[in-house]
Amino acid sequence: MEGVAVRRVIPSDNSCLFNAVGYVMEHDRQKASELRQVIAAAVSSNPEKYNEAFLGKTNGEYCEWICNPEKWGGAIELSILAEYYGCEIAAYDIQTTRCDIYGQDKQYKERAMLIYDGIHYDALALSPFEGAPEEFDQTIFPVRSDRTVGQIEMLSLKLIKDANRKRTYTDTSNFTLRCGVCQLGVIGQKEAIEHAQATGHQNFQEYRR
Repeated sequence: MEGVAVRRVIPSDNSCLFNAVGYVMEHDRQKASELRQVIAAAVSSNPEKYNEAFLGKTNGEYCEWICNPEKWGGAIELSILAEYYGCEIAAYDIQTTRCDIYGQDKQYKERAMLIYDGIHYDALALSPFEGAPEEFDQTIFPVRSDRTVGQIEMLSLKLIKDANRKRTYTDTSNFTLRCGVCQLGVIGQKEAIEHAQATGHQNFQEYRR
């Protein structure tokens, strides 16, 4: 397998997880609305599994919440999308260089990969050479009998470690955000969540002090 691991940038519009999955699965960055509906349908059809203790909100509240284009996705959504596509989804975290693989317990025969910087997801792809057009990207890889995906795994880890060295991640305990509604500045995910709970404001942008 020749080529280079490349990071395909997904717009920062609160739907990056869904559009990153859309890109690696279907080469389509406009899948967020559809995939939010897929997740809501999966959750509503299995209220026993997706109960309040699991979701942190009632099943109905969650389904309404995930269909809101301003809400972010995470581990729950990735595990559902892995099942929907019948494909493992690996998420590489730049800050820790850890890789979480969703759907691994299902023994799927293919894997796609994302890169996560603390607040944002981009897509990972294998390109034949640096600067090659996106239509040549390979984004789904056969899983071997030893549950690895070969050379792309090493290339991806190198890309992640390079990004970590350059500190191109967001430290979510110390990053600075500004509320897009009232312009209040907050520090870290904890303060942002507290402000959102107190005011109902959900629109935050990162800014540099």
